[in-house]
Amino acid sequence: MIPLKDNIPTRTFPIITISIILVNILTTLWTRVALTGDQAELVVRQFGFVPRDFLVALSSEPLYLPFNLLTVGTSMFLHAGFLHLVGNMLYLWIFGNNIEDAMGHGRFVAFYVLSGAAAALTQFSVEPSAAVPMIGASGAVSGVLGAYLILYPYARIKTLIFIVIFITTVELPAIVLLTVWFFGQILLSHTGGVAWFAHIGGFIFGMVLVKIFVVGRRVARPRART
Repeated sequence: MIPLKDNIPTRTFPIITISIILVNILTTLWTRVALTGDQAELVVRQFGFVPRDFLVALSSEPLYLPFNLLTVGTSMFLHAGFLHLVGNMLYLWIFGNNIEDAMGHGRFVAFYVLSGAAAALTQFSVEPSAAVPMIGASGAVSGVLGAYLILYPYARIKTLIFIVIFITTVELPAIVLLTVWFFGQILLSHTGGVAWFAHIGGFIFGMVLVKIFVVGRRVARPRART
C-alpha cells in the first residue's frame, strides 16, 4: 500500500517539512552521486548511528558520547539509496505537513528530532551491540505517523494498492492504513537488514506525546466528502 494524498487541509505553508525533504534529497545526491563508493561508506560510518559505538561511549569512553549523540541527528539525513529516500519522503510529505500545521513550525522541529532520537534509542535498547550504522529518516517519520493516527484517525487517505498483478486506488481511513503499517513493522521485526524497532519506537513516541505538542492549538478537520 502506497499513500498518495489525504483530505486534511493545511492552514500554513509547511516550510519545515519541505526543508527536511530538501536536505534529505541533497545529502542523498551528495553521497550517491558526488562521492565515490568508498567515500560514501566512510560518511555513513562516521555520521550514521552505530549502537555498539554508543554503548562503548556510555560504558567506557564518555569523551566520545557527545559525538555519538550527534550521530543520532545526522543519521536522520542519510539514506541507503534513492528508493529508501523516496519511501521516507513520500510518507513525510503526505503526513508531515498536517502535523506541522497542527503543532506549529517550532514545535514540529522539536517533535521530529525527538521522534528520531526515540527511534534510535529503541533500536539501541534491542540491539546494543550492533555494529552496522543506522541511517534514514524512517524513525522520525514513524513518529509523524503515530501523531497523525492520534490527531486524524478518520482522515481519508488515497492509497495505491497492489494485488498480485492488479493495481488500483482506494480511500482508506488513516486508522486502517496506519494500524496495518504499524503491525507490519512488528511482524517484520524478527527479520534483519532494517531497524524495525526504530520504526516501532518512533511510532509509539509520536502516539504518546503528540497531544503535548498541540496544547493550545486548533487542529484542522478532514474535508467533507463530495
